[in-house]
Amino acid sequence: MATKQSEGDAPGDVSDESRTCGLLVRLRKFKPKEVFTWQLAKTLAMGQGLAGLICGTAISSQYLATSFHVNTPMLQSLFNYALLCVTYTPMLFCRTGDGHVLQILKRRWWKYLLLGLVDVEANYAVVKAYQYTTLTSVQLLDSFVIPVLMILSWWVLKTRYGPVHYVAVCICLLGVGAMVGADLLAGRDQGSTSNILLGDGLVLLSASLYAVSNVCQEYTVKNLSRVEFLGMVGLFGTIISTVQMVILERNAVGNLQWSWQVGLLFSAYGLCMYALYSCMPIVVKMSSATAVNLSLLSADLFSLFCGIFLFQYNFSGLYLVSLVAILIGFITFNAVPTPTEPTASSPSSICEEGYSEDPARTRCCPSGDVIPSCSRVR
Repeated sequence: MATKQSEGDAPGDVSDESRTCGLLVRLRKFKPKEVFTWQLAKTLAMGQGLAGLICGTAISSQYLATSFHVNTPMLQSLFNYALLCVTYTPMLFCRTGDGHVLQILKRRWWKYLLLGLVDVEANYAVVKAYQYTTLTSVQLLDSFVIPVLMILSWWVLKTRYGPVHYVAVCICLLGVGAMVGADLLAGRDQGSTSNILLGDGLVLLSASLYAVSNVCQEYTVKNLSRVEFLGMVGLFGTIISTVQMVILERNAVGNLQWSWQVGLLFSAYGLCMYALYSCMPIVVKMSSATAVNLSLLSADLFSLFCGIFLFQYNFSGLYLVSLVAILIGFITFNAVPTPTEPTASSPSSICEEGYSEDPARTRCCPSGDVIPSCSRVR
């Protein structure tokens, strides 16, 4: 019996010892060059570029609201969706097979209609929230998009996160906390307090809708195509924005006092949003929607840094602490890959722009089926 007991204890001891040895081996084999790669640097730079574009939209919106008393969020969004529609939807007319716009509308029109509705209302809800709650509440609650994104990615995209990713997200959220603390110390707790509960609810609603839109974006650009996503969002976003603007903002648009400054600010907002929508799918395809939104947390900081020179905001050292924390969290999140569970019908074989993952062995026919070939699709 004693012999059997000792034999039964041996595997557990060996397992614990092997785990310890394995951890030590991994620590000894850790090479910073394998973590801090050119791909990571490119993702970080492009993510901060997107944050800079959001900063541009914030500054132009603030000038429109404070200097010219313009309150037409749907009209501002309409410019962005119209540019997307004019640019990317005609590209779908030039495609053949299942990539043609008529085939897309025939098979998936209701999905893109819902996606366009979600995207438009996400933009509208966060703008309306400023009329009811404070800037601090918006900044804090807007980060709710991160946990919702992670849950949806786990459920829909089958993304599996490790402990490092959760730690990285916590670091980024601590950076957001430092930014909000700096705002409070600097006396920037601005905004209306007419109905804080309604305003906070609109922010949470907006964050949830953004999460849904971003997950759909990641799925579409990785499994179908970036042009299809932007073309369909531009088409349905334009229709929905026009209808909603006519219903809700026709008086405000009719009373708008146009000048070259107002036109310039509308153009700046529309071009920044257009560049943001056009470039974000590229970064999402390189990393993930969650990683991109972690990077976008620094957009408020960029707006604050610009506000120091443009709107005479007070500077606080906590702003730099917040920026460093967000960047560290973003780098940590992207340093470790997020594997996905394999599915029975993996869409990874569907290729974009005529190429498959292994062009030497397969190519995609117009219907999306994979057939043997080593040449490009004509």
